[in-house]
Amino acid sequence: MEHEFTSISREQTIALGKRLATLLNLGDVVLLTGDLGAGKTTITKGIANGLNITEKVNSPTFNILKIYLKGDKPLFHIDAYRLEDDKKDIGLDEYIGEAGITVIEWPAFIKHLLPEKALEINITHRDLTSRNITLKGEGHYADVVNAIAKEFK
Repeated sequence: MEHEFTSISREQTIALGKRLATLLNLGDVVLLTGDLGAGKTTITKGIANGLNITEKVNSPTFNILKIYLKGDKPLFHIDAYRLEDDKKDIGLDEYIGEAGITVIEWPAFIKHLLPEKALEINITHRDLTSRNITLKGEGHYADVVNAIAKEFK
């Protein structure tokens, strides 16, 4: 299942993340792709908000992994941008598909660690404030995409 829509604001992108949080289960993996500044971390902020995580969420580019445990479900936020050498995965496999929701920015850099199925979200700039957002998923993730398609047109 695939669905594409245009988010016209940062607030709408955060609302997408909040809605995703209600649809994702423990062990689910979300793969975020898009250019720098496209809105990958903005969606993650929305997911965190939807999970009632009150800690500040920002890109873990220099930390690679940020763990948020104080919410309805644990959130593992991975930014693989600095892991161009797949030998530097530093134990990230322990957090992918485990007892939390895992969000991965720049997943292409750790392909060898990714599960067979995940919710794929690609974000592209349209202009300064709007983004084209494409969600793809199979199985349970197709149900997630279908639910989003009904609300974000």
